[in-house]
Amino acid sequence: MQPRQRPGMVATPEDARQQGRPCGDHYHSGVVTDLRTPWRIGPVEVPTRLVLAPMAGVSVQAFRRQGRRYGAGLVCSEMVSCAGIEHRNERTLGYLRVAADEHPLAIQLFGSDPRSLADAARMVEAVGADLVDLNFGCPVKKVTRTGAGAHLLEDGDHACRIVEAVAGAVALPVTVKLRRGVRNGSRACLELGPRLVAAGAQSLTLHPRSAEQMYTGMADHTITAELVSLVDVPVVASGDVTSHARAQAVLAGTGAAAVMVGRGAQGNPWALREIVDGDAQEPTREEVAAELVLFVREAVRELGERRASGFLKKFYGWYLGRGRFPKEFKQELLRIDSTEEVERRLLAAAPGARELLERLEAEVPTGDEVTLELPISIYGGG
Repeated sequence: MQPRQRPGMVATPEDARQQGRPCGDHYHSGVVTDLRTPWRIGPVEVPTRLVLAPMAGVSVQAFRRQGRRYGAGLVCSEMVSCAGIEHRNERTLGYLRVAADEHPLAIQLFGSDPRSLADAARMVEAVGADLVDLNFGCPVKKVTRTGAGAHLLEDGDHACRIVEAVAGAVALPVTVKLRRGVRNGSRACLELGPRLVAAGAQSLTLHPRSAEQMYTGMADHTITAELVSLVDVPVVASGDVTSHARAQAVLAGTGAAAVMVGRGAQGNPWALREIVDGDAQEPTREEVAAELVLFVREAVRELGERRASGFLKKFYGWYLGRGRFPKEFKQELLRIDSTEEVERRLLAAAPGARELLERLEAEVPTGDEVTLELPISIYGGG
């Protein structure tokens, strides 16, 4: 299939060289994209051009709600096992709880059985999510060896059967997140992407690294530009988007509808604000402490004290790093198991954070009322 060249775009790196234009990270149409411009995935309007990535062990409800406050137009759950849903695993079902203030929300599913994924998608629709996202890109072996994640990049027929089954099961738009391919240099996504759209996918997210690369090297967004030229649905560009300028360059250079940010937002919601608005002002120590205390409280509400205590430890390093707090203070918090004690020490280290925290809690809905109850049928199997 030949790529359709769009105005202001170079369809492939070879076209760029033939026309004497730079390619890769350096070519673009010259159009500066306002990241506050809304866009759509089917009937779902997304208010900004920034998508907060689904990240295992990170993308809990507290993380997603915070991301929406700082400019993410679309937030995504961590990937949810369709097998866990099928077996009514209590922890897996917990990933399906939707907060009233995190829409639009995509819940991401992974698995290899079209029927099970279709059933799981019906549950995603029942709990009030806005999109069903399918993970065809996870490179982790415990996922790929089950025939899920990036394994599906090498079995296009099966990947298309999955999309067709899920799209036929729900009224929600179905989206797919994929990598360029399994092996370094692969261009499998360019053959598979249009087939997934034909099967019913209404948006694609491309992380243009191979599964073999994991997160090493650079994301090759010339591949993203080629995929954009091949499909008539919005493409989200994922990988190495770390600043407002970089986001604008990737959007202009690829024709993508939006950019996805993941690791850069871990413990650093201010990065989202900078990417969307260009506001590069570093947070004060008090702002960092106030946001972290609020995050701790929300994580405890969502996960319970015992689970939250362990879950939060990685966040302490992420929030308090970047020279914001002394290394010794971070290490001190890691040794504490009580979240109340962590909160007490944070507020003691940055006394001005208490007033900011009160202001945040007045503005942000808190408590159980923000989370919609799961339908009884999910537990009963109806």
